[in-house]
Amino acid sequence: MGKLRVHNIEAQSGTNVDLGAAGDVVTFASDSIQTNLYKDSGANTIFQSDGAGTLSNVNSGLSGAGPKLIQSQTASGSASISFTTGIDSTYDQYMFVFTDINPATDDSRLLFQCSIDSGSNYNVTMTTTTFRAYHKENDTAAALEYDTGMDQAQGTAYQKISGTCGNGSDECVAGILYLFTPSSTTYVKNFYCTTNTYKQDDVSDVNYVAGYFNTTSAINAISFKQDSGNLDGTIKMYGCT
Repeated sequence: MGKLRVHNIEAQSGTNVDLGAAGDVVTFASDSIQTNLYKDSGANTIFQSDGAGTLSNVNSGLSGAGPKLIQSQTASGSASISFTTGIDSTYDQYMFVFTDINPATDDSRLLFQCSIDSGSNYNVTMTTTTFRAYHKENDTAAALEYDTGMDQAQGTAYQKISGTCGNGSDECVAGILYLFTPSSTTYVKNFYCTTNTYKQDDVSDVNYVAGYFNTTSAINAISFKQDSGNLDGTIKMYGCT
């Protein structure tokens, strides 16, 4: 079998370079194929790179299982963090992960509410329940208790989801909130949330909050804020199948 050795093979303008015919097996001896865009025979994009190692377009069949990052927002002295796009019927479950939420006001809590009008109003009726466990840094006190000051019965206020956090440079809240089938027009919208707070009086305070939004309208926006003052920190929204 003969060999063809060239530095470059270029197609004529407006045409393709075909290696082999349909059904042929084409073998590349090299261990490196360099291309920024790879498509299959049906012209479907498998992956695309920007040429600097960052994938800008990946076929959904390669994304794998698990949560899909939809949006990330970082606050710096902001009044709130709100997600007004991306909550739709694409996913049955949405996960919000918040890290290093540091309030500007000492002794304040993280809150959330949802909207059925794309963020014009955050006042959806909800019924909630909550309990907490805490342990002081100096080991002088610890408890597990129901917290009646954090629940709502058909309320429309922002729901408390954390303990009272200090505003020191090393004090913060972290946690995860799950919202189920927000786009349903048949059922209420269940949620649950777990947070841990480094409180202003040096306490590890874990809060477990759950409930449902008592509406059959689709929820399409969500807002997080402190019960007093502004906040720093990052919240990421994921879709889960």
